[in-house]
Amino acid sequence: MSRLVTGRPALLLAVLVALSLAACGTKVGDLPAPSPANFPSIASLLGDAGITVTDQVSGDAGCKDSNLVPTAIGFTASGLDQLAPVRIHIYIFADAATWSRLSSSVSNCALSFVTDPETYESVDPSPYVLAGQGPWGTKFRDTLRQVLTTAAGDGGNGSDGGGGGNP
Repeated sequence: MSRLVTGRPALLLAVLVALSLAACGTKVGDLPAPSPANFPSIASLLGDAGITVTDQVSGDAGCKDSNLVPTAIGFTASGLDQLAPVRIHIYIFADAATWSRLSSSVSNCALSFVTDPETYESVDPSPYVLAGQGPWGTKFRDTLRQVLTTAAGDGGNGSDGGGGGNP
């Protein structure tokens, strides 16, 4: 004769089976979209991609724009084909709407820290804008863009303003 499984082991088994069946019904489309990464995550992704990040300073916008200072982190970066370290400012906006409203003010802010407007560089996949004095190496710039686009998660909504240009 077979015995029925009873007690705690049976309850545990029933819960595990129910959870497994519930997980099988989850569609990828039902999962939440990834959120934009914070700066420590971005710095880690840059490091993994061959860019060294040092001297991070929160609130370092490069200017005194009260709308940008809370969003800004200044840091020094080098690596790949960017042998000389460069000071870069990243502005991390709360969402795509804030990025749309404030990202254009970064170029005005850049006038405070860029020494040669002809070689100003920027990369701006929503919800980020990254800006600094160039020229930057091609691999360096492309890797910054790729890492920020990946880090944007759903914050980008496919937006990438490209980068480069004069402030």
